[in-house]
Amino acid sequence: MAEADLDAVIRQLAKAQNKSLMAAARKRQGYYMAKAASAKDKDAKSRLKLMAKSAMEHGLAAAKRLQNSADNTADSYARAIKYAAEEIAAMKPAKKVEKAEKAEKKPGKKAAKKAGKKAA
Repeated sequence: MAEADLDAVIRQLAKAQNKSLMAAARKRQGYYMAKAASAKDKDAKSRLKLMAKSAMEHGLAAAKRLQNSADNTADSYARAIKYAAEEIAAMKPAKKVEKAEKAEKKPGKKAAKKAGKKAA
């Protein structure tokens, strides 16, 4: 099923982006915590710890938004493909009915000659 493949790819790419985003947030948090450990005064230490906490919170929030966006996109794509497949399936029987109606209305040349000979 091609429609399942692409929405799975969307989710897979978002998962990879989410991992790299969280790794970057953890790296930034580690940077600030290392700075806080080497800070000389108490105010600088508390300020850097707060920045580390804030960096992690913002990274987590961004990752959640990214994941939600990817889920919505994948779901929307899956719904659109399903809807298109249903439309195509509904169109096929209609074409068969039209062909059958044309065949009933317009008999072939041989059937017309036989009908003409019987009438005469």
